[in-house]
Amino acid sequence: MNEQNKDSLETAIFAGGCFWCTEAVFQRLNGVQEVTSGYTGGTIKNPAYREICTGRTGHAEAIKIEFDPTLISYEELLEVFFATHDPTTLNRQGNDVGTQYRSEIFYTNREQEKKAGEFIALLERENVFSSPIVTAISEEKEFYLAEEDHQNYYNDNSNQPYCQFIIDPKIKKLNKYFSNKLNTVK
Repeated sequence: MNEQNKDSLETAIFAGGCFWCTEAVFQRLNGVQEVTSGYTGGTIKNPAYREICTGRTGHAEAIKIEFDPTLISYEELLEVFFATHDPTTLNRQGNDVGTQYRSEIFYTNREQEKKAGEFIALLERENVFSSPIVTAISEEKEFYLAEEDHQNYYNDNSNQPYCQFIIDPKIKKLNKYFSNKLNTVK
């Protein structure tokens, strides 16, 4: 990617459970240039996975998305985010339990904060979920890259049982409901 194209990209940061799952979903979207797994929202510098897993650092497993807003909007990213995880469960996604698996949007500018709030309000007004949405909206915090073995996890390990039982259904849902947003080149 040349520098001119890189300068036109925007950043979104989402925490929606295990970052293996969210990374796999967002990597498949047209307009998403890069998805990086990492940790954010915590209290210590340069946390490691083993520390995150204790739940004592305050970090969430999160993804940083570099996207081209001329190909996919922030609102479309929000739509996929809310459709591919459960935003009504506090500090858990399925069998993954702990504050590191919370649902949280880390906005990178005030416009994203506004759009995230409006999107949640719309979902609540429309009663899209049977329980209240607990997704937090917070200002962007330091984002620490996860270890290399966590990057591109699903694409490199799709035969692993966790991937087959937990991530495959999310990819199928993405393919079913968002086929018009998928990147057919990757």
